[in-house]
Amino acid sequence: MRLIKASSLLLTIAFAASSARAQNNYDHKSPDEPAKATAAAVSTAPTAAPAPASGAASANAPASKAEVEELRREVAELKATIQRLLEAEAHNSSSGAAPAAAKAEEPTSAHLMNAAAAAPAPPALAASSPAESQPEDADLFPFVQAAGAQKAAGTPVTAGWNGEHFFIKSADGQFQIQPYGYVQTDFRSYDGDGTPANSFAVRRARFGFQGNYGSHFQYAILTDAASAGTTPANSAIVRDVYLNGKVNDWFQIQAGQFKEPFAQEVTAGVTNIDFADRGLQSLLYPSAASAFRSPGAVIHGDLFGGDFQYWAGIFAGHGYATSTNTTSVPETVGRVRFYPWRKRKGSFLQEFAFGGSMAYSYARGLSAEQTPSMTQPDAAYTFFPQFRINGNVWRYNGEFTFLHGPWGFRDEYVQAFFDRTGVGTLQFGGLGFGNLPTVRFKAWDSAASYLLTGEKRPENGTPRVKHPLFGPETPGGGGKGWGAFELAFRYTGIQGNEPGIFFNNVLTPELVPTFNQHTDEFTVGINWYLNYWIRYQTNVSIDRLKQPSTIGAVPQNYLVFEQRIQFRF
Repeated sequence: MRLIKASSLLLTIAFAASSARAQNNYDHKSPDEPAKATAAAVSTAPTAAPAPASGAASANAPASKAEVEELRREVAELKATIQRLLEAEAHNSSSGAAPAAAKAEEPTSAHLMNAAAAAPAPPALAASSPAESQPEDADLFPFVQAAGAQKAAGTPVTAGWNGEHFFIKSADGQFQIQPYGYVQTDFRSYDGDGTPANSFAVRRARFGFQGNYGSHFQYAILTDAASAGTTPANSAIVRDVYLNGKVNDWFQIQAGQFKEPFAQEVTAGVTNIDFADRGLQSLLYPSAASAFRSPGAVIHGDLFGGDFQYWAGIFAGHGYATSTNTTSVPETVGRVRFYPWRKRKGSFLQEFAFGGSMAYSYARGLSAEQTPSMTQPDAAYTFFPQFRINGNVWRYNGEFTFLHGPWGFRDEYVQAFFDRTGVGTLQFGGLGFGNLPTVRFKAWDSAASYLLTGEKRPENGTPRVKHPLFGPETPGGGGKGWGAFELAFRYTGIQGNEPGIFFNNVLTPELVPTFNQHTDEFTVGINWYLNYWIRYQTNVSIDRLKQPSTIGAVPQNYLVFEQRIQFRF
């Protein structure tokens, strides 16, 4: 910019000198030549090359002493003006404010482009007409043009839409950030004794970022604006925050706060499950009270081209980072998953997978640790009381998934055991350090889904809607339509067994009562994918409370009607 301004001023000097010479020649010419002199003066305007015009005064015409002094004075004034402009520009640069005109003329060193295809010139640099395609003085100062082009050709920042998320990344792809999130708004209606009131609620409102540092590090952070609870653990805003280091496909290390990889339904995103709520087996997952998340670290990877997957991790085991660990024994989780026919293209069992997991932790009775809450995921009722525990906690899981075209089948079976070593009884005057029998739970979940409109059912994702109702089309779609419709059915149940015991003490004999309850649930659901990013869900569930543990409750069936609108980005 300084070169352009200085050069323009020099042209003004040349113009003044030429005008002076033209005037001097006019004094020596005949009266019939004023038009030629005027044309010569106009031809020296800054938009032309700074060369004498053919009609200008003769170069060897003598100049008077007064004219020379006048030119020197004008040059001195112009130099002073240039100095003031440079000082003003330096002051603006140091204060962080540049003149608007200067900003408009500066070449852009970073520009945005769509990574999905070769990008056209950025709008900020594109010309609306040939006259605007370059500065007016471009032909006068080619060296300025070359410098600007070199600056604009520096490493750009690319941005766009990858079909799933927005992104901003460096041109080489080594640094990337993607904003993502989702919102789920629910309406629930109940029919049964002691159920919650019918109500609307924002179930989840989560927003975060994910991306990578180079090819070996991925990161994510996810917050929930709709989090609410009575304890710091279940009211924490931060859900996920972790860094994953990838040495190669078969050896990766992830550390931070995230879901414990215990079972197939918990590792699936909540936006991708087939029903509004997870099955009853999820009540037995580790860290169920804190959205299955806990601080920790895990080693994981894919072997043999993805035929075998594994996870081995240690976690705090007591929810979010706001919770205080009660023991020095971490919760240990190990999981494996096999895809025996994954590489057999066209095989009926190509997308069949099975696996299992195991988790171990240690409970501390003096910290008032208890068995998990047995409130139904749809909040209809609590089928089993909580008991104080102390000692070993074991969890086991078996799972399989079978997908074929629009069909999807998923099954899980979970068992959990909670020791009560030395917890005594809850009765006043009872034995304070007596060992009570282990509390045992078992739960199951069996689900099937079918896409009526023929889309392919992914393992952990949203179907690619062929004909969206409105909004952007999914890549590979076939135009507008009614969206995608999916029918889903599930049977899930859970049983809890707290064996009783009689303490035959002579002075304080005492009986610890037995609890052995069972509940199950049938759910029919319809998922309507208006497009790839918006889904409407409706579920009708029959929850069967067969053996109530609450005094005064009677066995009965509860009818639960749930509706959800979900949008994500």
